[in-house]
Amino acid sequence: MPNVFVEELVHTPVEKQVIEIVERKGIGHPDSLADGMAEAMSRELSKEYIRRFGAVLHHNTDETQIVAGRSNPQFGGGEVIEPIYVLLVGRATKFFNGEYIPTDKIALKAARDYIKQHMQNLDPELDVVFNVRLGEGSTDLQDVFRRKSGNVALANDTSFGIGFAPLSETEQLVLNVERRIYEEFRKANPAIGEDVKVMGLREKDKISLTIAAAFVDRYVANIKEYDAIKEELENFVKDISNEYTERDVEVFVNTADDYETGCVYLTVTGTSAENGDDGSVGRGNRCNGLITPGRPMSMEASSGKNPINHVGKIYNLLANQIASRIAEEVEGVEEVYVRILSQIGKPINEPKALSVQVIPKSGYDISKIEKPAREIAEEMIANVGKITDMVIEGRVRTF
Repeated sequence: MPNVFVEELVHTPVEKQVIEIVERKGIGHPDSLADGMAEAMSRELSKEYIRRFGAVLHHNTDETQIVAGRSNPQFGGGEVIEPIYVLLVGRATKFFNGEYIPTDKIALKAARDYIKQHMQNLDPELDVVFNVRLGEGSTDLQDVFRRKSGNVALANDTSFGIGFAPLSETEQLVLNVERRIYEEFRKANPAIGEDVKVMGLREKDKISLTIAAAFVDRYVANIKEYDAIKEELENFVKDISNEYTERDVEVFVNTADDYETGCVYLTVTGTSAENGDDGSVGRGNRCNGLITPGRPMSMEASSGKNPINHVGKIYNLLANQIASRIAEEVEGVEEVYVRILSQIGKPINEPKALSVQVIPKSGYDISKIEKPAREIAEEMIANVGKITDMVIEGRVRTF
């Protein structure tokens, strides 16, 4: 494939830089909630299209918006005063082969089910107002969607995807701290909600984690109990940090708390979306689960885009998978960055350019890395359709 370029990158590896900043917005953060609902809608629409017609039809649900509600949290239990407003917006095929498809109903159920599955204290029937506004796609994009080169979809946009590997220690730490708070700590401590944001800063060999954790008021009796749970969370994070780094790690939780005035991070539902924080698809984590200002990133929102020909989704996922394989399988790679550029109307397995930039480890020459890296990139772009199956089956994360 003539469009694959492998080159040595002259750049200081992230682990050797003095300062590194990494962020992850947790499952219950308003931006992540928007991502999750958008992806759930796309996945369920895809399944329904396949069930009815044997193929995924044109759709995109990547513009979902959350407008914060209003609440009155109190120790022992408060209440939601005004519900969260969710605008389920995008495009979908509503009529095909003489048959109407209930796209709005499918999208609404998918969004509600997502909230039920991931938010323990947020009632999608009472605490959220949904407004479904799915239009139909433009004629030219629907035409591009239908056309194929052989069995290969044509790109619906001129866009690019970016991926990198391996994750640094700080990146692994931030990613896993949020996931383990969600999956482990909350099981024994229901006072911690799903809205947990982790900000990591590495200064040379010292890492500090600043964590914003929404507490659920009904499970906390008073300030004293709040402080005890907060200390328990700090200790939990310190303990698990040893599994991801040998560097010194400081942990700070809810640093804006003011016990004298009684101002603490207390919520009714476990998310800041109940009281002041709006959310949008694509404003949070990239498809590798992180926000990494020290690394190249695409601004594309991966969640909610159709998994057939929307390169804003497919190429970002693929770029990360290519980078991971090269980092794991090719000897001598310290860091690898992958960029894939599409051209609208051209087959998605024939990108305009696929760039692989490698920082070799000390003592390794790029000439020994180039061939196996190119082979991995060519193999994976040739089988780009596998991404579609993984997305529809829910086997790959988009945020």
